[in-house]
Amino acid sequence: MSSSRIFEGTLFVVCLFLSSLAGAQNNSGAASKSVQALMIETAPVIDGILDEAVWAQATPITDFHQIRPGDQTPTSEATEVRIVYTKDAIYIAARMDDSNPELIASPTLRHGQGLGPDDRLIVILDPFNTRRTGYRFETNLNGVRHDALYTTVSDFDANWSTIWDVKTSTYENGWIAEIEIPFKSLPMDPSTEEWGFNFGRGIRRRNEEMAWVSFNRSFNPSIAGTLSGMRDMDQGVGLDIVPSLAVVQSKNHMAGTTDDQMNPSLDAFYRLTPSLNAALTINTDFSAVEVDSRQVNLDRFNLFFPERRDFFLNDADLFQFGNIGNVGNSADSDSAQQNARPYFSRKIGIGAGGTPVDIEYGGRISGRVGRWNIGTLAIQQDGLNDLDPSTLLISRVSANVLAESNVGFILTDGDPSSNLDNSVYGVDFRYLNTRLSSGMALEGDAWFMRSDTAGLEGDDASWGFGVRSPNNQGIRAGFNYKEVQENFNPAMGFVNNSGIRDYLANVGYSHFFNPGGLLQQAEFGFDAQRVNFIDGGLQTEKLRITLIEANTSSRDSFRIRTAVNKEVVRAPFRVYSEPGRDIFIEPGRYEFNRRGIRMQTANQRPVSFFLGGGIGGFYNGERNNVNTNIRLQGKKFIIEAGYEFNDISLPQGDFITRLVTLNTQYAFSSNLYWVSLAQYDNISEVLGINTRLQWIPEAGQEAFIVLNYNLEDIDKDNEFQSMSTDLSVKFRYTFRF
Repeated sequence: MSSSRIFEGTLFVVCLFLSSLAGAQNNSGAASKSVQALMIETAPVIDGILDEAVWAQATPITDFHQIRPGDQTPTSEATEVRIVYTKDAIYIAARMDDSNPELIASPTLRHGQGLGPDDRLIVILDPFNTRRTGYRFETNLNGVRHDALYTTVSDFDANWSTIWDVKTSTYENGWIAEIEIPFKSLPMDPSTEEWGFNFGRGIRRRNEEMAWVSFNRSFNPSIAGTLSGMRDMDQGVGLDIVPSLAVVQSKNHMAGTTDDQMNPSLDAFYRLTPSLNAALTINTDFSAVEVDSRQVNLDRFNLFFPERRDFFLNDADLFQFGNIGNVGNSADSDSAQQNARPYFSRKIGIGAGGTPVDIEYGGRISGRVGRWNIGTLAIQQDGLNDLDPSTLLISRVSANVLAESNVGFILTDGDPSSNLDNSVYGVDFRYLNTRLSSGMALEGDAWFMRSDTAGLEGDDASWGFGVRSPNNQGIRAGFNYKEVQENFNPAMGFVNNSGIRDYLANVGYSHFFNPGGLLQQAEFGFDAQRVNFIDGGLQTEKLRITLIEANTSSRDSFRIRTAVNKEVVRAPFRVYSEPGRDIFIEPGRYEFNRRGIRMQTANQRPVSFFLGGGIGGFYNGERNNVNTNIRLQGKKFIIEAGYEFNDISLPQGDFITRLVTLNTQYAFSSNLYWVSLAQYDNISEVLGINTRLQWIPEAGQEAFIVLNYNLEDIDKDNEFQSMSTDLSVKFRYTFRF
């Protein structure tokens, strides 16, 4: 059967399934839960020891249940949570029993890191009680702080951070976490006495997840209980002043030049109202931002790299548009899913060719006023060479409608990488229903945008729609459509493929086995993509068939997948280059199939590994690839090495790509870390080393020593030459009023 027939069949099944959901009625799902908050006069000491009398006065929350491996079944270990608050902060104490406390997994060492390998406590707060967005706080036995901002009810941005505190301790049969979250750290409306509220806990060695409130094996801001009695809260003046000083020395070894700079900068944050925030940045410095993980591009389209700069991450959820980038289809690459984003903050402060450009100052007003969600941003970017100074404006406003949905618009004006006038405007609608009577969830979106660029006339619109039921168990399905016209040009957005119509469809099934067996969960399914040129003809057709993807009860996993590909290339593109030789994929129609396997052991163990690989075609040739990673971890260190290998044979020439990474972490204490990342690939022939010493005496205070050192094998003769060295020393301190 051809891939086109399978795509059509997949689309038919998707439409049939989604149409059956459309007729389902709302259902409350799990019974609603609530807890009364206890206000106290004197705050407990955050030390991980629950010896203050106030904790005994608070109502205990003990009715947790499994969401994995069971669903609404009793947990293997008891959990008790208590909540109190003062006028200044909310306090959460969790006592988590464990019959084998010596097996509690806590490999993550430093603040800001995801806690996927760890036994963890999760707290979700929705201070506006909108059930649409919220804040996620996680910690492990090491007292690591990891926070995130929900950009939708099912997706969160883990790069977001705020100021809070946690201390942990152990007892004979488990561990304790004691948390303080200042009200100054949370956008909120003091007149809202009921908050959305939820807890989760993970026990990694059993692959067990538990929650206070869940539905369809999920918990998020839309699936939560209620914390009532929140009143008389004080956010202070609502002013944060964050000065920083960076001393930077940059060396260009090839040119023999050295540049020494002292860069003071200032960020300020002020609450115009309890739920509407203003921010100001002056002489913004990004010298301590972590480097990107390197990628080897074998495609004809640009890659997508996420934002890492704190100023642009704050309130990032308010700038989300059209749910672009969150469709969840494995046939579609991440870069393709992000295609047609009207606003992508990484374009700011970067000129043509990726050259950094100084940001002189900027301002942001963001937050919520009633049903309205507001995000506005203005940036004054400096000039560089032939690039003139520019003022960049973004305005995003949406309104909450129905129970969980919203409608809004976006406007951008300015071009950070050229001197051309550019603006974009668009409207979008997001539908969400997480509690259908069928036990499923249903979401949909529709959006339209148009750009206005000097010198480009007509064919400057982009629009799309989608409907999905992204369920954790049972049937999942979805369909999405996106059209990006040839001259659609969001100068502050992301477009890597234009003049196309992009169709996505997926259907799959996930099954959970009875607890206690070897396998915990398994799934299979089809993910399909078809991209047509607007002026006619096929560009891309992909079908990813997951024959089996399974997780064991100890968090090991494996997957077997096959893929069918069709590609129509209109213009040659280069896939490999070395001195004296360039290899191009020439125009033509290509059909090729691939097969792949992936195995991964649970990363809570002292030694874990990942191994994936594939064989099959690649345009008019063959490609065999291996991707592997090994991780060693102890109480104070992590060493992780990765290797990605592609052996490609084409009639026009053979070549090999290699990407090697080495990541090390060492914790001198709970607040002092030494982290290093070395990356090398034989396409750029650049060996990059980033090493940093980071001291965080407490949240909101940071000091860095960062070294970036790059070497390059210019002639590809295995002799590396020093290219550049950047040494930065940076201090940052938050004053709160």
